[in-house]
Amino acid sequence: MRVNERLSELSAAEAARALEENKFTCEALVAACLERIAEREESVRAWAFLDRGAALAEARSLDRVPRRSRLHGVPFGIKDIIDTADLPTEYNSPIWRGHRPKADAACVTLLKQAGCVILGKTVTTEFANNHPSQTRNPHNPAHTPGGSSSGSAAAVADAMVPLALGTQTGGSVIRPAAYCGAAAIKPSFGAINRAGTKFLAESLDTIGLFARSAEDLALAMQVLSGRAPVTVSGTPRVGLCRTPRWDVADRAVQANIEQAARTLAKSGAAVHDFEMPAGSAELFDRHKIVMGYETARALGWEYLHHRDELSTTLRARLDQGWQVPRTDYDAMREHTRRLRRQLADALREVDFLLTPAAASEAPASLASTGDPVFNRAWTLLGVPCVTLPFGKGPHGLPLAVQLIGQHEADMPLVAWADWVARRLN
Repeated sequence: MRVNERLSELSAAEAARALEENKFTCEALVAACLERIAEREESVRAWAFLDRGAALAEARSLDRVPRRSRLHGVPFGIKDIIDTADLPTEYNSPIWRGHRPKADAACVTLLKQAGCVILGKTVTTEFANNHPSQTRNPHNPAHTPGGSSSGSAAAVADAMVPLALGTQTGGSVIRPAAYCGAAAIKPSFGAINRAGTKFLAESLDTIGLFARSAEDLALAMQVLSGRAPVTVSGTPRVGLCRTPRWDVADRAVQANIEQAARTLAKSGAAVHDFEMPAGSAELFDRHKIVMGYETARALGWEYLHHRDELSTTLRARLDQGWQVPRTDYDAMREHTRRLRRQLADALREVDFLLTPAAASEAPASLASTGDPVFNRAWTLLGVPCVTLPFGKGPHGLPLAVQLIGQHEADMPLVAWADWVARRLN
């Protein structure tokens, strides 16, 4: 530990090493996280449910048994669209107030098997959609934390918990991580089992992770995906991908990405411009066809039986989703499949792409969760994305870079992300 550092400020990897070396107990780590939450929750509002007594009891129990994994005793926050048998799962909707699932989601079960402590449920936007939640940006409560994984991003960034689960359907992991200053991964589609997660769009929803470092992401991905860690050597081939929507990024973001590219090049990386396949602009603009069609049907029961209990924002989006013709949906899915194949061929020439994570720093508004323009295409394509904090915006809020890898090359991408973080920071 660094001098004067509190246990809650440790990264997951730092905490795991200290626990393994018996420098402190699981109970002490959980207590430190709960103390931080008590100090900051009134301002940040990151948590939907906490059972402090149960979390401390679980930590004490884990202190008495053999270590089950590298993350034994490390606390996790769980986005409140992911089922937990010991805590309510309400999707931030009055329709499901008091709902207690009978079983844990698959990802929660994997964490418990690994000896992780489920600290509590983090705030989601309503059904992980775009209606803003009560969570505030920990750097400035007048600014959005992003969404829909608002609570997970804010809790990790504010040192309330070292790791948290989120989900991404458009930009719901990468964008809030960028706004709040956390590291995060939106893995390859299907990399983490989604059983027990409330669906929004079945061909897009992906469980992701928030952490304080790329090393943390690698440890958590080992537990949740079953994939072994990867060691990379030498210097990477980097594709600087401005995307067809580069002009949407503000000057601070554009300058930040260019600075990151220059820094990596000075560190020995082979950096060159990367153009997405022809027709990729449609992925940025027409993601809503796929998401809208699938979301309307996934929330069909709520729409039919509890329409008045939905926010006006979500009702309008579902109204639009029901109007999407099946022919348009099928055509967009086929277009995406074609570009996915073309992108896979192009990505063989690089180790990863460097691209914006968000169009700006977190906007000074609580009426919106921000623009996912730099996330939607990658979600459609199903490729892994990692975001790392880098730089500051004009209001002193975090900026970030986003790394894109080949489909199912999640662990190499996380390893390269660790290489990048060491050079940028």
